[in-house]
Amino acid sequence: MKNGSRAHDSWRVGITDRVLPPGDIEQQAFPEAKFVFLPDWREGEEAAAEWRKVEALLVWHRKIDRQAVKLLDRCRIAVRYGVGYDVFDLDALKAGGIPACNTPDYGTEEVADTASAMILALQRKIFSYDWACKLNSQVWRQPAQKPLERTSERTLGVIGVGRIGTALINRMKPFGFKIIGYDPYQVSGHEKAVGYNRVHMLEDLLAQSDIITIHCPLTDETNGMIDSDFIRLMKPGAILVNTARGKILRDLDCLEEALQNGRLASAALDVLPDEPPGDHSLIRAWRDDEEWLRGRLIINPHAAFYSERAFYEMRYKAAETARIYLLTGRLRNHVTE
Repeated sequence: MKNGSRAHDSWRVGITDRVLPPGDIEQQAFPEAKFVFLPDWREGEEAAAEWRKVEALLVWHRKIDRQAVKLLDRCRIAVRYGVGYDVFDLDALKAGGIPACNTPDYGTEEVADTASAMILALQRKIFSYDWACKLNSQVWRQPAQKPLERTSERTLGVIGVGRIGTALINRMKPFGFKIIGYDPYQVSGHEKAVGYNRVHMLEDLLAQSDIITIHCPLTDETNGMIDSDFIRLMKPGAILVNTARGKILRDLDCLEEALQNGRLASAALDVLPDEPPGDHSLIRAWRDDEEWLRGRLIINPHAAFYSERAFYEMRYKAAETARIYLLTGRLRNHVTE
């Protein structure tokens, strides 16, 4: 049966997790669909049977692995609510004839805003000053937090210059940063259109940047990319910001070591290798406000994507992507990697 030619009333679209009934936003985007809220298929045959009935799948955090794909007898498309698509076993979906799509454009402004705020807060030592004021009434007489260089004399390195990386660059240019970018997947001349200096080797960006901000997806190539070797190639006393994916950072050990020995001046993380974090010594030092770490580490609870509007757009656009494909056969935001 061709897409768009239906003998019955509605498409059956499964929502795997996080989104709760009634799915009103999804229904607005795809009025021809019947949305069903799927149980964990591992709960038994009755739960698995519900997965076998769906013709499209909307996924938040549920892993769509090879076993799950085997249940998707009627499914024609799987759509990730967010930007990252590491929840999908792309090989298994491809083998099952099910295209995978993501929703890459719902929170661009929000993530770029958060990364910008983190960069400026650490560059201008806002949190260090805040703590100094709380603990020492004499700080007004000797307010300098050293070292503190002028923003226009700092080099900002952007790893991943897609939608969010580009939005971040556009926000940072007025502050006077010298901006360099590394993204081997962007076409030649992208740097001219956006307005940054392009480097073609990651090592060059690490060596030149006073501040590094991460805006790439989690793939086999980037998984664990930020490790001890990565940090050793950075300029001493640099700042690291990650609002992309938590597992791009190999572990908290390498970050703790770099903050303790001063290789990193500071870091800001919206995402962590494990969320919520476990009982790690760096997390304990951060929670206990230990003096050596004070004002040097910012942690957010994977919230950079969020605003009321972004949350609405994410849900609406994910359902809309399924609708476009089922009714017209056109794939939007197809993930092929």
